[in-house]
Parts: sequence; structure tokens; C-alpha cells
Amino acid sequence: MRVSLSWLREYVDIPANLPVNELERALVDLGIEVESIVDLSGTVTGQLVVGEVLEIEELTGFKKPIRFCRVNVGSANGTGAPQEIVCGARNFAPGDRVVVILPGGVLPGGFAIGARKTYGRNSHGMICSVKELGLGDDHSGILVLPEHVVAEPGTDARPVVGLDDIIVEVEITPDRGYQMSLRGLARELAHAFGVDYADRGRLPATPGTAEPAYPVEVRDPVGCDRFAARMVRGVDPTAQTPDWMQRRLTIAGIRSISLPVDITNYVMLELGQPMHAFDADRINGSLVVRRAVPGEKLTTLDGVTRALAPEDMVICDAGLPNPLAGEGDGTPISLAAVMGGETSEVLPSTVNVLFEAAHWDPAMVGRTARRHKLFSEAAKRWERGVDPALPLVALDRAVGLLTAYAGGTVGDEVLDIDHVVPRTPIVLPADLPSRRVGVDYPPARVVALLEQVGCTVARGTDRLTEDPGEVAVAAGGGETLSVTPPTWRPDLTEPADLVEEVARLDGYDQVPSLLPTAPPGRGLTWRQRRNRAVSRSLAERGYVEVLAHPFVSAKLADQFGLPADDPRRQAVRLANPLSEEEPLLRTTLLGPLLGIVRRNLGRGLRDLALYEIGAVFRPRPGAGRPPAMGVDRRPTDAEFAAADAVVPHQPRHVAVVLTGDAEPAGWWGAGRPAGWADAVEAGRDVLAAAGVPAERVEVRAAEYAPWHPGRCAELLVDGAVVGHAGELHPAVLATLELPRRTSAMELDLDALPELTVVPAPTVSGFPPALIDVALVVDDTVPAQQVQQALTEGAGELLESVRLFDVYASEQLGAGRKSLAYKLAFRAPDRTLTVEEAVAARDAAVARAADRVGATLRGT
Repeated sequence: MRVSLSWLREYVDIPANLPVNELERALVDLGIEVESIVDLSGTVTGQLVVGEVLEIEELTGFKKPIRFCRVNVGSANGTGAPQEIVCGARNFAPGDRVVVILPGGVLPGGFAIGARKTYGRNSHGMICSVKELGLGDDHSGILVLPEHVVAEPGTDARPVVGLDDIIVEVEITPDRGYQMSLRGLARELAHAFGVDYADRGRLPATPGTAEPAYPVEVRDPVGCDRFAARMVRGVDPTAQTPDWMQRRLTIAGIRSISLPVDITNYVMLELGQPMHAFDADRINGSLVVRRAVPGEKLTTLDGVTRALAPEDMVICDAGLPNPLAGEGDGTPISLAAVMGGETSEVLPSTVNVLFEAAHWDPAMVGRTARRHKLFSEAAKRWERGVDPALPLVALDRAVGLLTAYAGGTVGDEVLDIDHVVPRTPIVLPADLPSRRVGVDYPPARVVALLEQVGCTVARGTDRLTEDPGEVAVAAGGGETLSVTPPTWRPDLTEPADLVEEVARLDGYDQVPSLLPTAPPGRGLTWRQRRNRAVSRSLAERGYVEVLAHPFVSAKLADQFGLPADDPRRQAVRLANPLSEEEPLLRTTLLGPLLGIVRRNLGRGLRDLALYEIGAVFRPRPGAGRPPAMGVDRRPTDAEFAAADAVVPHQPRHVAVVLTGDAEPAGWWGAGRPAGWADAVEAGRDVLAAAGVPAERVEVRAAEYAPWHPGRCAELLVDGAVVGHAGELHPAVLATLELPRRTSAMELDLDALPELTVVPAPTVSGFPPALIDVALVVDDTVPAQQVQQALTEGAGELLESVRLFDVYASEQLGAGRKSLAYKLAFRAPDRTLTVEEAVAARDAAVARAADRVGATLRGT
């Protein structure tokens, strides 16, 4: 919200010559986010003066109309002679007063003004438009000062056009809708500076009469609990919005339309009460306020025809037949609280104006605005909460402004349909603010601060109430306060809200900044240590960690080619998803992770190695709905257990995705593309970092979507599958528009055994014995099984075993392959003899022969 400081001063006695930084600090201390505070006097530098147009010479022979003007700028130019200025605008005439910037001046945006020759004439300065001065968006012509403005030529134009003001722009939090008005901001500043405040929202208003200003029927008092209206007849349709009002609306970012409409917007900014102006002559019958009927449509003021939903509230003209609704329901002419309709809008010929001020359900307005994507200034205020006591005050203000500037006669009839439910008192233990905030607030101080925001406070002793709206009392006895919040504070509903108000008004700077003492503990759990070790291991190997949103599309299971009975198809659906295109919680990390890969590829990155550690969500079959739990007490253990039984199972997974080159090419030689083997190795690295000994790990071929059936491996620990790795299926990659050969690994960290302490290896200072063996096996035998057999057979002298070559040829025979391993033997206390090393090698080969039928190559 943007307002001028001069406008605020009409409501609150802000100290004179208040520094800008002091104003900003006061707003921030009140919990209001300050976007900017701009001193308009500094936006235009140099001489900006009032000028009187003396002569205009029309220049011809150019593509557009050009005028050579002589303007009286008094003694501002140093000579007193008329200033010669070339101008293209045509909305002024000799005798008009205009705003002139002389050479050497600079307009907003750094636009420097000088003397130059243009269109064959010398031009010394510029006659300014509203847009050029930064006062609005109107660039259709230059700014002509009204006749009633008394300003001699040559005098400073800044005070005349409002460039001597300060503009304050603040961001209002959703729970404090009352601050979206001059009334609300002024009240807050009055608290900050301890000065007087004029609350125009509580002025006496003309009460409702037995005879309504216009016949209205409200069919839904929940969606609209108050509806007020008043008529002004015989207004001057040519009356213009006064300049001061236009300037204030422009500063607030609202375009001037017509005097009646501008008045409704002005009152909305001033009091916080959105209003609507109808052309009474364009309404055929009585007004009906109801919910929309399926199939109804309405063309709103922005020219868009909108299909209405049954939850939408509409104002209907009962004089217009509607085949979709019942008899007397009428046709919608306004989307209530959001935007009016074209059929009843105020036109340049309107002479009879019906003002409407109502109070609508905030939840209904918020959903309607989002449904139709109509985030009007009125809707923004309604969904944050509007004072239900304002309609009659706003009507008085609106009809007063309209008759003051356009004449007309105000009808004596005032419609006021009032179903507003009075606020329920809140029982507040007097010592609760002190206990919650840690600052000593005496009861008298608490009462004074709450009354300062408009609450009615009754002091009493500890008591219980039969009223279900009152909230429980202080434990252990003591004084309690019965607090009735003001009508403009719908956010005050609980004792905690009142505690926040006490702390805010007393000053957040009074709250001590003390860190709580950390309770004794045992540090990280073994799961936390394992997750950190896994993350550190992958990062050290060049993978980049990402954090993806856990939301996926319902189409992902089909895109991955998951079988119909795959448990990963059973996903939890969100009741309020951020996007209707992604309403499910992920059952695998790969979906969001591949989306991040695609996004990076679209931005020009080709070589990617990403990883994520996060939870996946597996629904509990037949869990049902969680029990309803209130906020007036702590849930029981049984309620907690029932709620936990519905929460989906959330195992923690780790996943990696690789695409492009694993090793870049350069002057050192050719690069190496990432492949399925890198994904498998990433799985081994994760298991090693998780503390799983290599002898308990097995890697074997598998078929598991979305991986390529011929290039997929499953990772097993103690015989149980914990993950899969390999190259993704070509069809999946084509569907997701990812490069060929993209590989991935996903592993269930929660399925791994508990991290155990691995003893440090014994370091031997004796030399190793290195022996290579090449074993011939069937090509269906996994290399991992051969390596495990060699490890078991070699015994304690084996230090390491590594596969360094895979070979197949016709000489080996069909369906056979050769696996070459490098064996390293070492003893901790001596140098091994040749005989000892050969014996260990022979034992390893023998075990491989027994286990997988391996034979030494060449035998």
C-alpha cells in the first residue's frame, strides 16, 4: 500500500520535520514491512516552476503537430523574458498555467533537460506531463493547473503539484487487514509516537431507515452478514474528480475513472471499506444477494466473461429474467466483493448513483478471487478482514463527497441489513503476557495496551465460563481479563493473539534477546551421522546436492513405465496442492530429480552429476482420516497414536542422476561419458560411506522400471535389495526429453543396517605380493560373485582385490567371458614368501571354481 505523508497527517499528528529514518523505524517496530519511503522533492532537481502560456505558434511541415510556445516563468530564468519552448502536446491554450522545468534540471529517471535546437527553433526547457513528473501514468498531454490554483509564474511548482510530499509504501501481512487503510496506518503511528489520532471510522453515521434506499434481499447471511446502500439523485455527470483526490489515488496505484467510482476507491483507501457504485437507472428490479447457480456467467468490468461457481456470491438484478435460476433470483450484475459487472457500471451519463457498502465472508472472497484470478484492491482487503461496523460510515463519507463535487440530492432512506454477530470476549490471564514473553507486564500495563488498540477490557478474578467462545483461564489462580476485541481486529481470537499485541505495542526491543540453554544430549543419532557421511561422500566425488519439491504429477508413474501392481503407484494425494498439475507426494526421488536435470539442460548445462537425500512417502493402506483435534488442550496419547497411524510411511532415500561427460575432454586427451557403471559405483560409494562392509554387499543384474532392463543392477545388503542403479530406459528418457544414456541410482537408506564402529585397519610396513589372475566364467555370472569367492578363499593375507579387465572372444567359447583381477597379499608381521602368496592365490581360485565354476584362463 502506497500513501502520502501529507494524507496521513490528516488523521494523526505526526511530529513535524520527522526524519524519514525515524518514520521507517516506527513502522518496522510495529511489525509493518516498509518497502520504500521516497521524498518526492528529491526526484526532480533543478528549477521546476509554474509557467503561464503567453503565445502558441503552430509549426507545420512535420509528421506530427508541433507547437512553439512562449511561456512566462517570471524571474526564474534570470531575465524575466518569456521562455521559448517547443512542445508536441495540444491540450493547453494561451492563458493556461503549466509546469515548466528549466535547462539544467533533471526529471525522474535521470532525464536531463537542456537548451537545444529542434524542429528549426530553439527550445529552452520543457513543459511537463504528469508521467514525466513521476506523478502518474498519464502521458496523453501536459499537466494544466486548475483555475483555482493560485500560483504566480516563476514560483516553485513542487508544492503546487504535490512534489513536496513523502510517499510511504508498506507491505501488509495477511493477518492485519485493518492496516490497508489510512485509518489503520494512522492508528498504528499514533501508538508509535504517542500522539492524537482522529478515527473517522467511528464517527456517528446516519442510521438505517424503515424505508430502504433500494429494495434488496440477502439470501445468504453467512456469505454477506451486512448490506447497506444509499441513493444520490441528480448528480452532474460532467463533474470531474478533484485534483487532490486524483493525486492520492494515483500515488496509491489506482487509476482515476470517474467521480463516483473514484470516490468509492478513495473511501476504501481512507477507511478500509470497499464499496461499489451502481447506475440506478440501469437496474431493472430489486437486488438479490445470493450464491451463484452452476452455469451462470457474468461479464465483469474488465470485459471478461466469467463462468461462476456455486460458492461465488453475486448481486443480481431481479428485473432481468434468468432461465438458469429460480423465479425472482434475477441475473448477476456484480461479482460480490471482487468486481462489478458491465451492465450496471457508472457511465459518463449517469445521474442517479446507488452506493453499496457491505460486509462479506473473507474466506469466500479469497477463494472467489483465486478462482477467477481477480486480485482486485477490494478483494485484497476482504480476504484479510474488514470492519463490519464501517458500511454506514462509508456511505455517509461517499455521499458527502459526491454531493460536494457533483451536486445532487441525497435520499433520506438508508438501507442497512445487519446480521453481524457481536464479538465474543476472550478470557486472558493477566500474567500470561509476562509468562510467555519474559518481560514483566503489570496488569494495569496490559489493560492500557489492549485498550490502546481498541479492545474493551473488564478486570476480574479467576473464573470459568460457560460460553464456549471464551478460552481457558490462568493455571494456579490470579487475575483474569475479559477482553472484547474491536470490530476492526478479526485477527484477535485467542489469548496468544492478545499476548502478541502486548509485546508489539510495548516494543519488541524491550524483549530480551536471550538464547535458551541447550539441554544435555548425546549429539547426533547414528542415522544423522550416516546421512551426513553419505552426503559428504557424494559431494567429495563431484556430485552436486539439490533439494527438490516432493510433489509430482499423476502421470509420472506412466512416464516411468511402472507395472500396474508396483507399490510406487500408490501415492498420497494432497488436499491443497501448490499446483493442480502436481497433486501427489513422491514415492521415488527420481521424478523431481529428473525434473531438475531437465531444467538445467534447458539452461545450457550439459554435464550433470546431481544427488538428493530426502524422504519418499508411502501411504498406509486403509489408514482413513486423522481424528479431529482442537486447539484448546493438548491431544491425548490415543489421539496422537490415531493421527500417527494415518501419517504415511516416510523412508529416507538417496538418489543420483548423471548425464553428459563424467570426465571432460581437453588437451590431455579424450573425455569419458557418464554411464551405468558410474551409477553402480555411486551405489557402492553410498554403502561404503554408510558403514556397510564390502563383503556384505552384492551387485547383480535386475529388471526394474524405470531402468533399462539390460543395464540395471540391484544392490543387496545381506541378501536384501536396498536399491537399484544403471542406465534409464530409452522410452523414459524420450518421454521426459532427457539425453540418451542418462543414468541414475536410488537407494533406501532406512533399509540399511545400523551404523557400526569399524576398527581401524592394521598398517603393515612389509611389502605386498601382487598377483594377477584371469578367470573364465559363464557370461551370466556377475563379477561381484567372482570377487566375493576370491575374497573368501584367499583368507586373511588378502589385502585387496580389484577387477581390471573384462574380455570375451571366440577362443573362450560362446557364452563365456574372462575376468582379470589384481590380488594384493600382505602380512602384518613379515615379508611373504612366494610360496605363501601362491598358496593364497590357489585357495582363492579354488573357491571361485567351486562357487561359480571359474577356471584359470589358459589352462
